[in-house]
Amino acid sequence: MTDPLRPAAPSARSVPHARTEPLPLPPASAPPSPEGAELGDELTDAYWATWDGEASRTSMWKIFATLPAIVRRVLGMAWRADARATWAVIVLQLGSAAMAAFGLLASIGVLQALFAQGATPDRIRAAFPSLALVAGLLMFRAVLDAGVALYQARLTPKIRRIVEMDFLRLAAHVRLEAVDDANWADDSNRANDRGLYYARQSITQIMELASALLGLIGAASVLTLLHPLLLPLLLASVIPQGLASVRSARMRFLSQVRYSTLQRRVRLFTWLLLDRDAAAELRSSTAQPALLGEHERIARRIEEEDTRLGRAEARTALFGRAVGGVATGLTYAALAWMTIVGWLPLASGGGAVLAIRASQGTLTRIVLATHYVYEHALWVSDLYSFLEKCRTLLPRRTGLAAPGQVKTISIENVAYTYPDGKKPALNGVSLELAAGSTVAFVGANGSGKSTMSKLIAGLYEPTAGSIAWDGTDVLTMDAESVQAQVAMVLQDPVEWPLSALANITISTGTITQADPERAREAATASGADRVIAGLRQQWTTPLSKRFKDGEELSGGDWAKFAVARGLYKDAAVLLLDEPTASMDPRAEHAAYTAVLRGRRRADRITILISHRLASVIECDRIFVFQDGQIIENGDHTSLMAQRGEYYQMFTLQAAAYQAEAPSRNGDGG
Repeated sequence: MTDPLRPAAPSARSVPHARTEPLPLPPASAPPSPEGAELGDELTDAYWATWDGEASRTSMWKIFATLPAIVRRVLGMAWRADARATWAVIVLQLGSAAMAAFGLLASIGVLQALFAQGATPDRIRAAFPSLALVAGLLMFRAVLDAGVALYQARLTPKIRRIVEMDFLRLAAHVRLEAVDDANWADDSNRANDRGLYYARQSITQIMELASALLGLIGAASVLTLLHPLLLPLLLASVIPQGLASVRSARMRFLSQVRYSTLQRRVRLFTWLLLDRDAAAELRSSTAQPALLGEHERIARRIEEEDTRLGRAEARTALFGRAVGGVATGLTYAALAWMTIVGWLPLASGGGAVLAIRASQGTLTRIVLATHYVYEHALWVSDLYSFLEKCRTLLPRRTGLAAPGQVKTISIENVAYTYPDGKKPALNGVSLELAAGSTVAFVGANGSGKSTMSKLIAGLYEPTAGSIAWDGTDVLTMDAESVQAQVAMVLQDPVEWPLSALANITISTGTITQADPERAREAATASGADRVIAGLRQQWTTPLSKRFKDGEELSGGDWAKFAVARGLYKDAAVLLLDEPTASMDPRAEHAAYTAVLRGRRRADRITILISHRLASVIECDRIFVFQDGQIIENGDHTSLMAQRGEYYQMFTLQAAAYQAEAPSRNGDGG
């Protein structure tokens, strides 16, 4: 490979075009959001509103056509979660519907006895066996319904747990590039917040729909047995009410979409008024009245939307009931005529009235349950599409593990372009890293040094070129085994809401087990030992105020824990990306002394990324990045002698510390 000490030709910097015209003055007043526009236009689509109201925009025929596939998917989830409970729910639900139908037939027997000729006491005594049968059937149906509820209560949490674990196992392991994608946050949050919730709710809605359908089928079957003409009369009585229910349900769903956009906006201002991070600036700016005024403006629009929906639903309900009343009246008139002419016994007519009344309420349940099943299924399908996508984004698995120690990392002509990038973040980078050495990557923001570190850590795969560990290309190794051999300490470390000890041991993939000696050594070297000593419960103190007896750390203290994590991992490569940016000068000096001097090991490669060039003076080699390329490299002395980019950056920083303080003579004192 090329000599890494030989500097490459510097590439020209891209200079932004200067403005030829001055920026115009802003208007003296402007609304916080476009006036006259719907709030759905003011905000980008929320991930949680992707499918809200979709059922109201879809024809009922299409919804019913998709129901079989939806039922298969939901029952498949349920079967996987608990096959026995799934069978029990299905059988018990069928039994409950059968009891309802038999109860209706038994009610007709009661009416036959009551409407028969004879003295009233005799008729009541004759009706008693049928009454007892009706009571028994109702009691048995209640037991079956209780069994359905019991098994559903056992089944739905299992569905949620199984699907949630599938989701988390896949989403937590996808490649970093996938997480960096602009759509990842919405896709994953939508799957987590909505998909998982509706996966659990879908079984309940399917059972509600099945119960209503079976009830309607049972009533229709009884009426058909009584007289073939009763079935058309049933349809004539329930269709107007059903159409009104469909229209009302669609109005409610569409209003929900509009309402959700209003709520998003009002939640934004509520968050600004209550958020802890915004609290200081909110008060120092005395911005409360402005935000409260905008909150009230939007709240009034929510009030108007609620009122509009209430009026519209009232009109629809009035129309539906009026038409339904006329249709029901005509149906009852037809029943009376059939009874008068002798086509239908009086008791059967009474039973038909009971069936028709029950069917009207059942049809409303069917309409609402169908809407919910369809819309919930969209969320569940979206969740499963996300899971399939995650399976295509998992890290490579080759069966070859990365070695526990590495002598040389060779990087040959590596290039990398981010998936949404227009130009390469790295282009033609070559260098070699040897065990026992400490190297530094320096350069301006966006020069490629952090991207190079993620490639070395196995978090990204190069789009061109190769990275080899002791001559073996890392792309032939399991990606996660490479990542396990690199300890990364980042500028903005995760503030794990765990114990102080778990905040160190998590770098090795565990939060419950620790090597006590190694943990204390890492804490001492990073300066975290003094932080831990001052905590109420020391090692076992939760580092979050969200927990009882939890404590909150400063940014500098979190940085010390991040360094301790990197040291505790004891990996072949230690990579520190601006690890001390939030530390005070003494803590920063102590950390660099520990890493660059006291903790240097012959079997470890240490890579330091820093804008503070004083911290890289003692590194064995310094690589200067610019526009995705290495333009200079060498140790501090040789780079200063070249008087190139490194010399200019170092001199500029040093000048700020070397400048003399201005004289304060003649201050009027």
